[in-house]
This record gives sequence, structure tokens and C-alpha cells, in this order.
Amino acid sequence: MAKKTDGQKAGQKNGHSVDRRKFLAGVAVAGAAAVATDAKAIVPTAEAPPAPPVRPSALRPSFRVAQAETGPVRDAAADGAPGTISGKPGSDFMVDVIKTLGIEYVATNPASSCRGIHESLVTYGGNKMPELLTCTHEEVATAMSHGYFKVSGKPMIALCHGTVGLQHAAMAVYNAWCDRVPVIMLVGNNTIADTRQPGTPTIHSVLDAGALTRDFTKWDDQPGSLQHFAESMVRAYRVSMTPPFEPVLIAMEEHMQENVEHSERPLTIPKMQLPSYPQGDSNAVREAARLLALADNPVIVVDRAARSPEGVKLLVELAETLNATVIDLMGRMNFPNQHPLYARGTGPIANADVVLGIEVGDFWGTVNDTHDNAEFTQAVGTKPGTKLITIGTGDLYIRANFQDFQRFQAVDLAIGADGQTTLPSLIEAVKSALTADKRAMIAARGEKAKTAYAAALQRNKTDAAANAWNASPISSARLSAEVWNVIKNEDWALVSRDQSLSNWPHRLWDFKQHHQFIGGPGGQGIGYALPAAVGASLAHKAHGRLAINLQNDGDCMYVPGALWTAAHHKIPMLTIMHNNRAYHQEVMHMQRMASWRQRAMENAKIGTVIREPNIDFGGLAKSLGVVGIGPIENPVDIEPALRRALAAVKAGEPALVDIITQPR
Repeated sequence: MAKKTDGQKAGQKNGHSVDRRKFLAGVAVAGAAAVATDAKAIVPTAEAPPAPPVRPSALRPSFRVAQAETGPVRDAAADGAPGTISGKPGSDFMVDVIKTLGIEYVATNPASSCRGIHESLVTYGGNKMPELLTCTHEEVATAMSHGYFKVSGKPMIALCHGTVGLQHAAMAVYNAWCDRVPVIMLVGNNTIADTRQPGTPTIHSVLDAGALTRDFTKWDDQPGSLQHFAESMVRAYRVSMTPPFEPVLIAMEEHMQENVEHSERPLTIPKMQLPSYPQGDSNAVREAARLLALADNPVIVVDRAARSPEGVKLLVELAETLNATVIDLMGRMNFPNQHPLYARGTGPIANADVVLGIEVGDFWGTVNDTHDNAEFTQAVGTKPGTKLITIGTGDLYIRANFQDFQRFQAVDLAIGADGQTTLPSLIEAVKSALTADKRAMIAARGEKAKTAYAAALQRNKTDAAANAWNASPISSARLSAEVWNVIKNEDWALVSRDQSLSNWPHRLWDFKQHHQFIGGPGGQGIGYALPAAVGASLAHKAHGRLAINLQNDGDCMYVPGALWTAAHHKIPMLTIMHNNRAYHQEVMHMQRMASWRQRAMENAKIGTVIREPNIDFGGLAKSLGVVGIGPIENPVDIEPALRRALAAVKAGEPALVDIITQPR
């Protein structure tokens, strides 16, 4: 057995950390003793009156503790004081492991169970690669990681405190799970009852931290040694970054973070190598290509198909090879919205003879029609004989409890593989399967698509101008048009979805590049949009892009502290508040219920509106360090307000413009 160092002996003798309560009590006693010693040193003289007797402090003990905490910190180790450790803490090694993975950021709301790795990240690690991002809530930290990945393609770490921190983060973890986004969750924990502090530290500990989110994480572990942590951390990165991408979780014992590094064998960090992504079986791909090549009216449906610019390029090539209509469900930026083959909505499916779904989260809901009415009317959305093909990782991994996998849809050909990875072989197989007569038919189909799309684009512009253009509150069409007019010549990117604005940006703006749209929350959880936009804006900052966040008011009030994080870390982002002063989706639900039950609708606003008082989002932004403008109620004031905010964002500051809007 290797001989233990003095530092290791000291670490064992003193427990897993400095005893904070004893330390503070010692400071208080030492302070009182120092006062007493000074008093005794004063010798009465004829010129000086006797020193007054030493009286006990009038401050409560908690006040004395506060003085000790906020006073100047001395270098205890240099003084040789007891209660310190020598040698390399375990959390320093943990940082070594994280650095080998190239992770750029750790988002956290600080807490005691993570104090060891927190200190190591900022001191030993130099707060660089990764850099610590201070968040006001664990949901903010996790959603920032979610948004960051969808732009950068790189995972972030969300560092959470024990049971309570992970429960705060849980909704954001679920959103990432449903959206197929890798987030590496690190959670502090202490399972050793005889060395953890009583009270809050014990309440915040758990036997099995991963159990809290196990149904919506891909993998979790609670390492029992530093070597185990190194191997599990590398495994976690690899598992999360292999399709289907999903969150993973590692629980870190406090004693491992805070004790001096010790192992009978030398600690090693495994090399991280991502596996090749699963590609569709060649025979199945050839069959899919044959069906598509023979089709008279093929339709391609995409949701989270494009992971990168290459994915968009491949989808365009496949669509143009067939001149097939592309329905983009907008889980990502998959296909240019002003391409003649682009379609908004699932209408074209009704006339399709072959439907190919690539990484579609809800294929049943795509090829069937349902209506939210009292009878729950539903009908098959395809004509008889239509062939259905799916390519995606949804068949490769599934969990039973949460129903994000949606209703089962029978198909004619299911290819369990990564969609983007399979596209090159599918494109080549389609080209090989095309006959001369089919090529002529495809060319004619393309000309027809161009004519139809030009007419649809003109209708959008006409409808926008006619849609309450001069109204106040401001229409979503007018707002979207005004924003486009200001940003269209910039290197812009939308870091939010536009569903609540009736998709007017996708009807009016020109989305060409993969980075220009990131989709929605996946799990449809409120509280995602603002922090995810901050995370996405952080990724865009490295490229000097203008990040645009079309923000819902209700979502903002779940996690307004995300604005402070943007200001604190100087993350430029232009937020336009779509302030309809309501949870309008819920207003519509109440109206629908009243209609079904044949009741008056005047009570639909109870519990669903955000009024009395109205929220001053410009003032809220200012209080959190963000440039705040508004509220804007007259549409003619939109452009000047946006240009003021744009100037601030170009100067490196986040800015928010509060626009009072119509419901949708």
C-alpha cells in the first residue's frame, strides 16, 4: 500500500471539509480574547483614567458570525492554522476531467453541495474552459444549456444543488429530453450520514439523486471514487452526444469534491471518442428511394432533421432531386422558408402518395387530422394507398412513463437511424432509381411549385398589411414586419419560436441559414423561452451575430432572472416582448370549455390574464441591468424603439422593447 502523505493524513483527521460552525465560533472567541488582551495591556496613569471594564458584545451571536463571514479573509494555510487541507482536492481532478471534454461553460446557481467544484472551477481552473455562468435559478441554468446547444452543437454543464436544485431544474431537463438536446447535469449530493452537517444539508441530500429525473434522462450515475467519476463523465458526454441526443446526470459526492485526492492507483482520464452515428440499413434506404422515385406526389416532413448547415444543404438536395414538397414542423431550422418547395402546414399531405418523415416527433399527429372539440373529431389525413416512410432515432430509444413519444402510427417502412447521417445515401439511391420519364415529370412538378409558392408569398404580404395594420394593441403581423425591416440587413438569428405570433416571422422573413432558427422547447414547458434565448445568444455572440428573441410575457415571468444573467455576462440579445397581458392559450381553453358547455364566456379571463397591475417589462429589464424600452402601444413608435435597442445590442448590451400586442 502506498504511503499516505501528510496532506492525506490531515484530510482524514479533519473530515471532508473545514467545519464551518467550529471555524466561525473560533473566530468569535478569538475576537473576544483579543479585546480582553488589549484591555489588560492598558496601565492606568495619573493622566489617563482607568480603562472601562470589558463588557460582552451587545451583538447577537448571529451578528458576530456575520461579521466573521464578511470581514477580511486571512490566508489560513499560510498561517498554518488548523482546519485546513494540504494537497490537491478531488474537485480539482474533476475539473481536469471536464477540461479534457472541451466544455466551454458551466451554468449554475451556487449552493453548498457544489462548493468544492465551484471553487475549483473558478480558482484552480481559472474560470476558463469552462467558464462559470451565474444563474438565478436552476431552471435558468438548464434551459440556457438547452438553447446553447441548439446553436453551437456543443453541450453545456448545468450544475445543480442536491434534491432541491434538481427539482427546480426538472422542468427544463424534461424540455431538453423532449427536444432531443444533450445537457450534462452535475448534481451535488452527500450520502454519508455521519460526516454531513445536520439540518439543511441533510434535508437536501438523497440516496439516489438520479431517481428524480431518471424517466427523462438517457443515463445517470453516482460515482463512488474519483476514477469512477472520470470514467462516468466521459461516458456521460459520449452517451448524451450520440443520437438520439438526450440529457444525462452525474451525482457528485461532497466528500469526493472536498477531500484531498487519494487513490491506491494513479488516476487516469479516459480518452473521449464519439461513436459513428447510426446510418440507415442500405436495403431499407434503397426501398425508400424506390418509393420516392416512383411517386407522383411525394411529400417530405421534417421536424428535427437538420443538426447543422450540412443537414439543411442535404435536405434541399433531396427535395430538389424529387421536386417534393417539404413540410417543416419547425423543431429546428431544417429548410429555407422562401424556397419554392417549402410548405407551411400539413395540407399537402392530403394529396400525397408517399410521405417521408425525417426525425418527426409526432408522426401520427402529422398524417392524421384531429379537432379539439367536444366530440374529439379525428380522421385519417392521407388518401387510401399512401405509403408512409419514417427515418429517425425515435425507434432506437424510448422510455415508458412520459408520453413524449406520442401516439403509435403504423408505417410501411421504418428506418431506425439518424436522419441527417442517412440523407447522403438516400439521395444517391434516389438519383439511381429515377428513370428518364420520371425526371421529366419531376421537372414539371418543380415549375408548378414555383408558381404556387410565389402566389402564397404574395398572399402573406397582402394579409399582413390587411391584418389590423394600424391597430393598438399592435398586431403580430405589424410587429413581425417592423422587426424584419430593422434586422433584414444584419447577420441575424431568431433565438425563439414564433408560434405565439401566428408564425408571421416565418411568413414574412427570409430564413436561409441553419443558425437562424432553433425551434421551441420540446416539452412545451413554460419558462423555457427566455433562458434558452440567453443560452443561444451566448453561442451567437462568438460569431458576432444579432440574436433576436420574440418573448412571451407569461414565459418571462417564470424566470425573469435570466435577464440579469444576460446583463451580468454581457450577452447581447434583442428581446421584443410580445406583451398581450395574458396566458392567452389558457384564455382560449376557457373560451372553448364555455362554448362546449353552452355557458357565457365573460369569465374566461379569470385566472388567465396578467393585468391589474400591468407589468412594466421595460422597468423590469432596467432593474436587472438590461436596457429597457417601452411600453410601446402605437405602431408608429415601434421602429424608433427597435433602432434604439439595436444600437445598445451592437454596443454589447442586452436590450428589451416592451410591445403591447394583440393576443396572437
